[in-house]
Amino acid sequence: MQVTPNAFSVLNHPSLDQSGGGRASSDAAVRPAPLVESAELLKGNKTVGIMHNGSLYRLQATKFGKLILTK
Repeated sequence: MQVTPNAFSVLNHPSLDQSGGGRASSDAAVRPAPLVESAELLKGNKTVGIMHNGSLYRLQATKFGKLILTK
């Protein structure tokens, strides 16, 4: 996967904040979240299983191009 430097600017969007609820302090170094294309996860399938903390989740692509994550 190749990501252009401009792609990381969208990763600083507030909706991707992973700081645990509060805003990061101005002293803390800001690291962008990793970017993964959904096609890379799905690999041509409509559904893929994801193991997280011992639980199985399902990531599903809809016919309208949306993603649904269910436990």
